[in-house]
Amino acid sequence: MKNEAMQPKNAQALTAKIVRGSDSYVAEQGSVYRSGVSAESVGSSMLWLGMISLPAGRRTSAHRHQGHETALLMTAGKEIEIWSGAELERCDKVLPGDYLFIPAGVPHVAVNRSTENAEFLGARNDPAANESVVLMPELDDIVP
Repeated sequence: MKNEAMQPKNAQALTAKIVRGSDSYVAEQGSVYRSGVSAESVGSSMLWLGMISLPAGRRTSAHRHQGHETALLMTAGKEIEIWSGAELERCDKVLPGDYLFIPAGVPHVAVNRSTENAEFLGARNDPAANESVVLMPELDDIVP
């Protein structure tokens, strides 16, 4: 079934786009991003797709993504911890091959205690390369 509201108004003017690998940047929460599909690269209006890294021995700051959901596939590394919940009370281990879903508004921290970089393929329903992150410094000391 087609969703007419999601169809481009001028579909004949659109074509497929190829995005070559881009430079990486450190996101506000501390992970390393390489954008692929985004509003900036292809004019996406609903989707961001790219690579996300968490260097060995590093962690993100406590944060949430207020307006969008995030889906990740761990593609390389050993394991990371993902702490989540209102008070970061839950800790799960993420391994290569695991998918991770982070709902909008959920506080979380990712921790890479290994000696290998952790790599992810990530997608979210916010097309901006520089997403709207809300840092939560009041939760940073909870995660050991």
